[in-house]
Order: sequence, then structure tokens, then C-alpha cells
Amino acid sequence: MYWLSTFGALAAIVLIYSRWLRANPTTVALTLVLFVLVVAARLTLRYAVVASIAATACYNFFFLPPIGTFTIADPHNWLTLIAFLATSVIGSRLSQTAREEADHARARQRELEVLFALSRELLQTQNVAELVDSLPTLVNVAARAEQCVLYLLDGDRVYLAGETQLPAVDLPQLRQSALSLSNSESIPDGEVHIPLRAGVRPRGLLRLNGVQLSSDTLQAIGGLASIALDRAQALEEVARNEANKESERLRNLILDSITHELRTPLTSIKGATGTLLSMERVNAEDRRELLTIIEEEADRLNRLIGQAVEMAQLEAQEVQMSFTPVSVDDLVAEAMESCSWVSTTHAVTVSVAGLPKVKADRAMISKVLCNLLENAAKYSAVGSPILVSAELKGCFVVTSIADRGAGIDPIEQSLIFDRLYRSRAHRQQRPGTGMGLPISRAIIESHHGNLTVTSQVDHGSVFSFSLPVANYGP
Repeated sequence: MYWLSTFGALAAIVLIYSRWLRANPTTVALTLVLFVLVVAARLTLRYAVVASIAATACYNFFFLPPIGTFTIADPHNWLTLIAFLATSVIGSRLSQTAREEADHARARQRELEVLFALSRELLQTQNVAELVDSLPTLVNVAARAEQCVLYLLDGDRVYLAGETQLPAVDLPQLRQSALSLSNSESIPDGEVHIPLRAGVRPRGLLRLNGVQLSSDTLQAIGGLASIALDRAQALEEVARNEANKESERLRNLILDSITHELRTPLTSIKGATGTLLSMERVNAEDRRELLTIIEEEADRLNRLIGQAVEMAQLEAQEVQMSFTPVSVDDLVAEAMESCSWVSTTHAVTVSVAGLPKVKADRAMISKVLCNLLENAAKYSAVGSPILVSAELKGCFVVTSIADRGAGIDPIEQSLIFDRLYRSRAHRQQRPGTGMGLPISRAIIESHHGNLTVTSQVDHGSVFSFSLPVANYGP
């Protein structure tokens, strides 16, 4: 087909210039050179060379005197003919070279796109288990391969990907290739082996089928896969180390809390008990006072231990909650009754009427409200006002407890919800465990809500938590 079109175009040019357009030989030569260049640009070099020779013969036969023969009478026409042939061949060769370079550039561009797409996908995965599961598929898609096999020396693990039927996996052969290869290897049947290394240590092997990529690109794919595996493993190790550090920090905090908070009631109990045992005669009033101290401190110990257990259960999601539609008015009333001492020391104003019911565990939310009310009373002056309010925001009811107490430093506002954290300004003046707010936040989050704080030093604090509106639909 290409030969027919080539010789047909040449015949058309010769026919036009020999029968209808009487042009000088120079014009004809330029037209034929242009024809050869077009052939070289559209087809391969062999078509252009044959077209050049055929055009030279036609130019000599039809346009150089004596016309109708291949004899050249004028010696100058030999120079013209040789220049025409050389120009045609050189032009076709340059055109072929330019086309080959363009094809090579497009191939390199595609390979760079493959590497970019693969690196982007690999960098998004930070877990080793997820990475080894998805790596064969990612390489298979990026390289447009028919089949991909990932073999890891660690545990002789094999991961497969591909749309066509995968060949049988020969573990001894894969292991031998992974240990021996240092560069990518192409096998005559279209199979490619790419070694994976961690530094100089062999890690595994990628086996691809049906890929048409350069050895440099294949080697780069192996490097990207190795780097991604190293990166994911390093991130896991960093996360594990951070978790160990956090665990150690928490352990130290717990020990400090036990040392400080639990020792205080134990000291009071031991002192009161020792006084009762050492004194032979204790009047009824002193005995009652000492026994009251023992009871109060024992209750405090029990509360501390209960909070620690409750926090552990909430984090382990072992607390069973019963979510029912409940009125915010009822929740606030129950909380006010549970911590009635707050209303005896502070002017508490409640404004929560006219709101839809929320979906909540009644006992748990009452505990959150009671904790926030007690904190507001504890960290504000006696007689100062406390406002309990609520409003509807979208599909949530937001309840707020505002006081005019000491306030919280902006730096510490994000830390007060950490377990066992207590404000530096108040940890010595007021008793506490640093567990109330973390427990409250865990409870609210289990209700799909959020607990936040807004505070200004010496002007008070506002703690707000949201609860979803109860859905009465079908």
C-alpha cells in the first residue's frame, strides 16, 4: 500500500510537469526534493531512499536533455543530478533521524510518566503490609504489564497481580534470582526480572511480563519499590518508637499521679487511724471527726481508682451504653442533683428550655455535666455565677457551662484533655487527678459529639459539648 502510494505520487508529479506545466528543470528538481522529504517524514528511511533513486531516474529521463533517454549530454547536468540525489538521500536521512529522536523522546516521556505515577502511588502508602499487598498491582498498572510477581526473601512471600492467567511461581528460581541479580535482566520470552535491594542487601524480586521499557526505567522501578518498602518500614519503626515513648511517658505520669494523689488520702487515713489507736481515751467528737476523715479519704481513694478503671474501659471500648432520646432539661436536672453542693456555693443559672431531645446515654451525660459543673465551681471563687445554656446548631444540641473563674492559659487549653494532665497553676492548690476531662471527652466522642473549651486567664472558661439530635424518623 505504501509503495503504491509513493510511486503513484511520483508518477503524478512527472505527468503534471511533463504534459501540462512546462517548468524549467530547477523547479522540477525542487518539487521532487520536496516529494522525497514528504516521503521521509511520513514513512521510513527505506521508502525515502527508494523514492530518491526513482525520482532521480525520472528527473533524468523526462527533464534532462536528451529527453526520453538516460543519457546526459551536458556535463553540468551530471552535477545537477548528483546534487539532487545527494540532497534527497541526506534530507530523507535527516528526516528519519528526527522522527527516531522524536519517537525516542516520546518513549522516554512515557517512561518518566510511569515512574512519576508509580512514585506518587508508592509515597501515599505508609504501612508495610498495605504496601506489599498493593505494590504488584501498582507496578502492573503503571508499567502496563500483563503480569507482575513480587517476591520477598523475608518469609518467601509471593504477591501476584495481572489480568491474564499468571504463570506458575517457582520459588527456588525466584530466590536464586533475587540473591544473584544486581541489575534488571530480560529473558527472551518477554519476562523481566528486577532485583529489590535494601542498600547492598537483597530484599526480593519483581518479575514482569509484557513490558516494553528501557533497562534504566526497569532499574528505576526496582529502586522506587525498594525505597518505598524502606520508607514504610522506617515510618512504622518511628511510629512504634513514638508509641513506646508515649507509653513510657504515660507510665511515668501514672506513677507520679499515684505517688502524689493516692498518697495524700492514704496519709490522711493512716494519720487518723494512728491517732485513734495511740490515744487511749478519745472523746466522741474527736472520734467522729477522725472517722469522718477516714471515710472521706477512703471515698476519695475509691473515686480515683474508679476514674482510672473507667478511663481504661472507655479507651478499650468496653463500656456498654444505652442511647435513647432524652431531654437536655432532664440531663441538667439530674446533674444538678448529683452535685448539689455546686448550687450551695455558686449562683447557677440554667437556660436549656425549648430544645429537641438528644440521643444519649442518660447516666454518662449526667456524669459529664456533673464533672464540668464541679470543675467550674472548683476553679472559680465562691459565690461567682455559673451559667448552663444550650442551643441548637444544625443537627446537634450544644450545651455550654460557663464560669468566671481563673481561666486556662492558651498553651494549656489543648493539653487539659490529656490523661493525668493538670494545670501548672492549680495542681498544688486544688485536688484532682487529671482524669475528669479525658473521661468526659471520651464519653462525648462515643456519642459522636465533641467537647471543646474557650477560656481567657482571669476571666473564666466555657466548656461546650455537642450531642446529636434524636431521630424520630422511621
